[in-house]
Amino acid sequence: MALVGGGASGIGYATARQLGLSGHGVVLAGRTPETLVAAASRLHQSTGAAVDALVHDMAAPDLAEHAVAEVEARHGRLDVLVLNAGGPPPGRILDVDDKGWHEAIDLILLGPLQLARQALPRMAERGFGRVVFVTSTAVRQPQPDLATSVVLRAAVTAAAKLLSREFAANGVTVNCVAPGATATERRQQILAHRAHATGGSYASADADDNTWIPAGRAGEPAEIGAAVAFLASAAASYVNGTVLTVDGGRTETI
Repeated sequence: MALVGGGASGIGYATARQLGLSGHGVVLAGRTPETLVAAASRLHQSTGAAVDALVHDMAAPDLAEHAVAEVEARHGRLDVLVLNAGGPPPGRILDVDDKGWHEAIDLILLGPLQLARQALPRMAERGFGRVVFVTSTAVRQPQPDLATSVVLRAAVTAAAKLLSREFAANGVTVNCVAPGATATERRQQILAHRAHATGGSYASADADDNTWIPAGRAGEPAEIGAAVAFLASAAASYVNGTVLTVDGGRTETI
């Protein structure tokens, strides 16, 4: 069984769909019961996979133990954990106040890390497990107006690298998928923020962003989901502690 954070929409939903098509049962995690139930129904109809919904706030580390226990109580085991959380509000590093930093830390770092803490030893006991953190290419090519995401997803990337060493000999891998610009509500929020900051239009912000992408377009959520599904598969058993970048060639570093 796979547990997918933010599974009701965007990259999370697309990832859950790819996992379902790959033969996994899927539990969608999110904060809004009605949205989760509706998404689970659509996903089951489109994939035929077993799909469940779990109300869980990724920004609440103290609820992680219950979430993992609930998945195992319902379905017997948790084999794949996709740690995907929505991004915090855009903002430059000196413009984010302390409250914003603390909220972002819970959402991006501590909440996902606590879920991994609960799941990894149990996966190791069973001899198989896949943990995938969904991060961002902004870790490798920082974007000034995404300060909290840049700083904290860099921390997540470091944490994933350390975690990848803990249970590798027990058939458990830990990796990151780093999406670039992706056609989601999150990207719309970022572009709207940039347009407002510069006094330009949303269309011009979108066009400007695309000029930096060799592929000439934003990615589709399904393209990110496919990368996650690969890392969750048996075929990726020797891929561990790495970052798979999915950005149309935008990241300029080697």
